[in-house]
Amino acid sequence: MHAFWKLAIYQTKLYMREPMNVFFTLLFGPVLLLLIGFIFGNEPQALFGGFGQMDISTSAIGAIVIGIVAFTAVPISVSTRRDMGVLRRFSATPLKPLTYFFADLLVPFVLTLVGVLLTLLVGKLAFNVQIFGNWLSLIIGIILSILAFFAMRFALAGILPNARTTIIVGNVIIIPMNFFSGAFVPFEVMPAAVVKVSKFMPLTHVVTLLRGLWFGESFSEHLLEVAVLSGFLLIGVIIIALTFRWE
Repeated sequence: MHAFWKLAIYQTKLYMREPMNVFFTLLFGPVLLLLIGFIFGNEPQALFGGFGQMDISTSAIGAIVIGIVAFTAVPISVSTRRDMGVLRRFSATPLKPLTYFFADLLVPFVLTLVGVLLTLLVGKLAFNVQIFGNWLSLIIGIILSILAFFAMRFALAGILPNARTTIIVGNVIIIPMNFFSGAFVPFEVMPAAVVKVSKFMPLTHVVTLLRGLWFGESFSEHLLEVAVLSGFLLIGVIIIALTFRWE
């Protein structure tokens, strides 16, 4: 445990030294929320069942934070360290791969959770967004979503050959997923054909789950989303176990 916490502190320092990591993990969500809120406001609209734009969009912006951090900051740092030979040096120590993996995961996981909760808090304070759900259920949903997306992206980082490819593939996946998953554009204003396509995107299940929990729905009403995200988590962990390498 001593080695784990020492490594976790070291990884925290490395992560926080990257301005882009800090911005997208902690600040991107609140800034995006404020921009959208100042443009659209939060006046009740019949289109949204009497709720405002920000009532609908705040939890979705939290989903965007999860997707962006998972598909950019986290895997890029892993691939870059591997390319630079940093991980090879760790392999020469008694450190176990599992210890390194969990220490490396802990920092972005905690900061992403903080970033999402900060986004929700800003929505409440700045636009008085309405939340009807249980905060504990919502946090559990956020944690499941973060773990599922981190598992997917760590798995891809293990499969892809280098950091450059990781960056390209990450952007190719996350940019269209943000636009067609109900994250940036609410489902209510998306064409029916796009809504059907969105159901095949992992981020859609995050948006749907968090939005449902936000409005007081239970996990039993979102068994599909829970099953899909749990499946991605399980498959990702298996791939990580099979593909993790120090160099």
